[in-house]
Amino acid sequence: MKSAVVFAYHNVGVRCIKALLAAGIEIKLIVTHQDNPNENIWFSSVAQLAADYAIPYITPDDPNTVEVEAKIAALNVDFLFSFYYRNMLKEALLAAPKSGAFNMHGSLLPKYRGRVPINWAIINGETQTGATLHVMNIKPDNGPIVAQQAVPIFPDDTAQEVFEKVTVAAEMCLSHALPRLIAGNTDFKQQDLSQGAYYGGRTAKDGQIDWQKNAKDIHNLVRAVTVPYPGAFSDIGGKRLIVWRTRQIFTSQTTEIEPITPLMYADGKQIILLCSDGAALLVLHAEFAGETLTGENFIHHFGASSIDLH
Repeated sequence: MKSAVVFAYHNVGVRCIKALLAAGIEIKLIVTHQDNPNENIWFSSVAQLAADYAIPYITPDDPNTVEVEAKIAALNVDFLFSFYYRNMLKEALLAAPKSGAFNMHGSLLPKYRGRVPINWAIINGETQTGATLHVMNIKPDNGPIVAQQAVPIFPDDTAQEVFEKVTVAAEMCLSHALPRLIAGNTDFKQQDLSQGAYYGGRTAKDGQIDWQKNAKDIHNLVRAVTVPYPGAFSDIGGKRLIVWRTRQIFTSQTTEIEPITPLMYADGKQIILLCSDGAALLVLHAEFAGETLTGENFIHHFGASSIDLH
C-alpha cells in the first residue's frame, strides 16, 4: 500500500483526500489550517474530515519548521500532496516523500499561476478554466504537469459556481492520475511558462468598481467577487453601494463610440446600469447603505430616478 502526507484545506482538499482514500492510499498525516474567525467559512472542513476518518492531523501556523519537517520525514511516505493548502512548502518538505510531491492547482496551468486563479479567470472574461495536478518545486505552480481537467465558465457564472466545477474537476483529475502515480509510470509534461503569468492575492478593496470600465468588465468583476466574497462596490455620497448580481441586457454594437457618462437609473421595478461603452447591465441584486436597493426605493435613496456614476 502506498502512503502519503497531505497538506489540504477547503472543498478541494476534502474531495481530493477522499479520492486518495478511494484509491487505497494510506494517509499517515494531514496538515491543514485553523479556520480564521474573521473569514467567511463557506467551505467544508478538512480537519473535520480527518477526525471522521481517524486520520492524525496538525494545524501549524508555519509548516516549514524543524519540528514539522522532522515529523514528516519520520513518516517515510511515498507521496506528498498539497490540495488548496495556503502556505508555501520549502525544500525539506518537498524532498521528504520517496515518489514525489504534487500540488492541485485551480487553473489550466501555465495560465493563472499564483493566488485566487478562479476569481482572476472570471475577472479576465475566460470561457474555461480547470484543475491541474503538477509536480511541486520551490517556485509555485511551475512544475511539470501530471494531469489536467477543463471545465467551462458560462457568461453569468459566479466565482462560487465555477469553484464548484473546479472542485469536481480536481477530484476527476486526481482520480485519473493516481493509478499511474501508484504504478510509477507517469509521463510528466513540462510547462511552457511563456503561455501564462502569475497573479497575486485579492482583498475586499479590490472589489471597487471603476465606472470607466465597459459593461462586460464590470459584470465580470461583480460575478467574480459576489457571495461568498465581499462584493463589488462603489461609495456614493459617503454611503456604500454593493452590486451583487448583474446581467448584460444590451451590448453596444460598436467599439468606436466616444465614452459616455455612466448612469444608474430606475426603470419601473428594475435598476439599470448604463456603462461607459453604451452597453447596459440589469442589476439583479444590490444594496445601498445596508438596505436592498430596488427600482421602487431608488428615488428614496438618491432623490432622483437616475444618478451619474463617476
